[in-house]
Amino acid sequence: MTRLSVNINKIATLRNSRGGDNPNVLKVALDCERFGAQGITVHPRPDERHIRYQDVYDLRAEVTTEFNIEGNPSEKKFVELVLANKPEQVTLVPDALHAITSNAGWDTITNEAELTDLIAIFHSAGIRVSVFVDADEKMVEGAKVCGADRVELYTEPYAAYYFENRQKAVLPFVKAAEKAREVGLGLNAGHDLSLDNLRFLKQNIPWLDEVSIGHALISDALYLGLENTIQMYLRELQV
Repeated sequence: MTRLSVNINKIATLRNSRGGDNPNVLKVALDCERFGAQGITVHPRPDERHIRYQDVYDLRAEVTTEFNIEGNPSEKKFVELVLANKPEQVTLVPDALHAITSNAGWDTITNEAELTDLIAIFHSAGIRVSVFVDADEKMVEGAKVCGADRVELYTEPYAAYYFENRQKAVLPFVKAAEKAREVGLGLNAGHDLSLDNLRFLKQNIPWLDEVSIGHALISDALYLGLENTIQMYLRELQV
């Protein structure tokens, strides 16, 4: 079974636009769980422009499915936040400070020493570690060398070329996924996955452990309703 983790950053963005507490991030997270989501993902950034650090504490106290915290571990405050909350999973993402969204995976070879040390720190706290990588077999192998438990494939290139040539678009992701399985890494995927392209990815990589979806899912929920949307995404994964 491939688990669906809902990234609720966009809910926090909407809340912050008015400075109040509507919509309430915690309530939405708990509703996502109630509607069938098997995990909640947050990606706090240093400027707290969407998920605030306090949100993480509030969510950790109430979320009962898998809690996944994403972020750049070069920020000391992020490492401290993860260790204080002990999520089931931390996903290490090399996003730039002012990036609108994540746009590349780790060079796990160049950053081997840094990643190895960080992964050891999180492992000492009993936290599973996933490393965000491009669909590159060498980067997958590098993540294994660093001690990661999983990799999360950065799927924006797949989504971008899906309608042009979906067979060609998915091929490097299948190869990277096969490499992950070969070296004994768990496998996640995320970024720009949607109701349009999710089923085809799962059909080609049936051993996916987890997908993390935020922007498309929350956008769909504006038209289709949150409960219905989550059920629709879950059905796309049941192939």
